[in-house]
Amino acid sequence: MEEDFEMDQQENEVRDQTQETDTAPQESVKTFAWRNIVAFWFLGLCNNFGYVVMLSAAHDILKQEEHQGNSTVAQSGFNKSNQYDCNPISTGAILLADILPALIVKMTAPYFIQSIHYSIKVAGVVLFGAASFLIVAFSHTVEISVIGVACASIASGLGELTFLGLTSFYHRSSVSAWSSGTGGAGVGGALSYAGLLQIGVSARNSLLIMLVVPFTLSISFWLILEKRWAKAVVSSPVADRAPLLPESDGMPPPARQSGPNLSLVQKFQLVKPLVCKYMAPLFLVYVAEYFINQGLFELIFFRNIWLSHSEQYRWFQVIYQIGVFISRSSVSIVQIHALWLLAFFQFVNVGLFLLEVLHPFLPSIWIVFAMILWEGLLGGAAYVNTFYKMSKEIAEEHREFSLGVTSQADSCGIAVAGAIAIPVHNVLCSL
Repeated sequence: MEEDFEMDQQENEVRDQTQETDTAPQESVKTFAWRNIVAFWFLGLCNNFGYVVMLSAAHDILKQEEHQGNSTVAQSGFNKSNQYDCNPISTGAILLADILPALIVKMTAPYFIQSIHYSIKVAGVVLFGAASFLIVAFSHTVEISVIGVACASIASGLGELTFLGLTSFYHRSSVSAWSSGTGGAGVGGALSYAGLLQIGVSARNSLLIMLVVPFTLSISFWLILEKRWAKAVVSSPVADRAPLLPESDGMPPPARQSGPNLSLVQKFQLVKPLVCKYMAPLFLVYVAEYFINQGLFELIFFRNIWLSHSEQYRWFQVIYQIGVFISRSSVSIVQIHALWLLAFFQFVNVGLFLLEVLHPFLPSIWIVFAMILWEGLLGGAAYVNTFYKMSKEIAEEHREFSLGVTSQADSCGIAVAGAIAIPVHNVLCSL
C-alpha cells in the first residue's frame, strides 16, 4: 500500500511538472500577443501605404503630361470638353506601373524567397518604399514618376510576400491584424494625400512627409515584433536535416518551417488545389473592383459642385479605402465562406458604374459615395476572408508557401483590370 501511495505521488508530481512546462509557452504567447498584433497591424499599414498613395495621386501624376507642352492634349485626339473631362492617358497606366512589378515579384519570389533571411527582405521593402516617395516627389515628368510608382509596387509586392509568410510563425490573429493594417493603409494613404492637398500642402511636400512610413515599418519589424522570425530556417545543407525532436525552448520545431526543403515539383502540386478554392474568386473580385477604380472613377464627374474633377477622384479613392478598411478589420466578428458570391456582387457593381459612365442617371455624388463604399466592403471582405480561411484550412508546414502564392491572385486581377481600363478609357474619351 505504501509503495502504491508513493508511486501515485510520483505520478502526480510528474503530471504537475508536465502541465507547468506545457502552459509556460502559452503564457509567453499571451504575454506577447498584443505586441505581435500591434506590430502586424503597422506592418500591413506601412507596406501598402505607398501603393495606395500612388493610386490616389494617379490623376495628378498624369496631369504633368498636360504641363509639358500645349500640344499634348491636342495630339491625343481626346475632347477635353466632353462629359468625361479626360486625361490624355488613363489612370489605368499608373495602375499597371503600380502592380506589374509587384506581380512579377509575387510570381517568381515564392519559389526561392524562403532561402533569404527576413532581415534582408524587410530591408529591401524599406529601401524601395523610401525611394518611391523621393522619386515621385522630385520628378518633373510622367516617365520619371512611373519609375517611382514602380518602386512602390516592388516594395508592396515584396512586403506582402514577406509578411504574409511571416504570419505562419505567429498566432492566427496575426493574419487578421495584417489585413486590418492593409485596410488602414488604404484609408490612411488616400485620406492623407487628399487631405494634405486640400489644406494647401504641395504634392511634393506631401510625399516627403510620407517618408515617415518606411521608418515606421522598420520600427514595427525590428523593435516591436517578437523575433520568432530570427529562428527561421533558410535553405542550406544543414537545413535539410531537421532534428527528430522539438527544441526545448518552447518554440515550434523547425519542421514547420520546411518550406525551403520542398522541391519545385512539390510546390507546383501545392498550388493546384489553391486555384479554384481561393485564388480564382479573389482574382475576379480584384479584376472587377480595380477596373471600377482605375477605369471608371476618372470618368464619373459631377460638374458645378464644391469639388473639382481631381478632388472628386481623390475622394472617391478615400471612400473606397474606408470600405476596404472596415471589411478587412471585421474578420474576427464576421467570417464569409462564400468567396464566389463576393465576386458575383462585385461584377454587378461593374455593370452599375459602367451604366453611370455611359448614361449618367445618378442625381447626386452622395449616391456614388455609397456605391463606392459598398464596392470597398466587398473587396476588403474577399481579401481578408481568403487568407483567414487559408490560415485555418492549410496544413501548417505548407502555410507559409501557400499564403505567398495565393497573394498572386489579387495582383493578377489588378494587372488585368489595368490592361482593360486603358482601351476602355481611350474608346470613351474619343467619343
